[in-house]
Amino acid sequence: MIYFDNSATTMPDDRVLDTFIKSSKAFFANPSSLHRLGIEADRLLARASEQVAELAGMSGGTVVFTSGGTEADNLALFGLARGNRAHGKKILVSAIEHPAILRSIPQLEKEGFEVGTIRVGRDGVIDLADLADQLTSETSVVSIMHVNNETGAIQPLEEAGSLIRAKSRAVFHSDTVQSFGKVAIPVSENGPDAISVSAHKIHGIEGSGALILKKRHGLEAILFGGNQQEGLRSGTVPVAHAAALAKAMRLAAEEIGRAPYGEWRNGLVSYFGGFDKVMVLGAEENAPHILSVAIRGIKGEIAVNALQEQDIYVSTSSACSSRSRKESHVLQAMGVPDDYRHGVIRISFGRMNSEKDITRFKEVFTTFMETIERV
Repeated sequence: MIYFDNSATTMPDDRVLDTFIKSSKAFFANPSSLHRLGIEADRLLARASEQVAELAGMSGGTVVFTSGGTEADNLALFGLARGNRAHGKKILVSAIEHPAILRSIPQLEKEGFEVGTIRVGRDGVIDLADLADQLTSETSVVSIMHVNNETGAIQPLEEAGSLIRAKSRAVFHSDTVQSFGKVAIPVSENGPDAISVSAHKIHGIEGSGALILKKRHGLEAILFGGNQQEGLRSGTVPVAHAAALAKAMRLAAEEIGRAPYGEWRNGLVSYFGGFDKVMVLGAEENAPHILSVAIRGIKGEIAVNALQEQDIYVSTSSACSSRSRKESHVLQAMGVPDDYRHGVIRISFGRMNSEKDITRFKEVFTTFMETIERV
């Protein structure tokens, strides 16, 4: 099997699974309990929190463990908007955000917030001039993802942060679900104030993630109950998930830049350039582990199924939208031509891939293209 759908989810690393299993057995107690077992579990949770903040470049910051990237994004957007309402009721998000951000907009508007959308160019990168034009003293939250999940486009976070600092008091959030451990996240003064991460994108355990902030930044809870995690997310904290997330983040951070993803991506870009009907989406400077191409005149599902028959697994776009008949909002925002827009496939690399996988993919894809040319 050749698995090239790592942006949808990754195979858990055995080292992460080992941490999860050992923590589940040894620290099963509720970390809020006052007895010795609860105190020991709480200590492990505190260590995991410290490690996650440190690995994110936000040592001493606030970590809220969540059920994954979607909840972290929701907590960031709603929690920061409501908590910073006194600074203004204008929110800015990019046009290519994950649905966890974009589908939150109608509810925010019902609550009286004004939400503006930052344009992107044909390369899928935000228009910094448009961001500058829309920023005002009333802007309280800006959310710009770091690496787009469909195309791999890298957003200029530091440049965006510089504009945000100069023209507003907004809290700057970034969905870094697709970038952590693959593309360095800026931690400078102009970097994000808060980031979202998800374990299952970095060979961790599904159902765990975190919102990590340099400080609390006025964050308000969106879940209510027993007041766990300093009142920011109620519910018994799954200690083993927290420990496994810290382990997955550490392994990912140690490997950043070491994997040959960029070499593989560049090789495939050159390879796809040999087909008249294939368009590579995005810029050459995109993230090294994601490559999306569009095939003119066919549906992406046809290519996905043909590759699957040869035990090669890719996706049509993001897993969140691949089963939907709706057109990708990312491709719309980028202005991808109509005759290419429905023929997109995404190839995304992970720790389990090898050079042999790339070679085999080329063989199978060449045969596929020869087949559709004859039709």
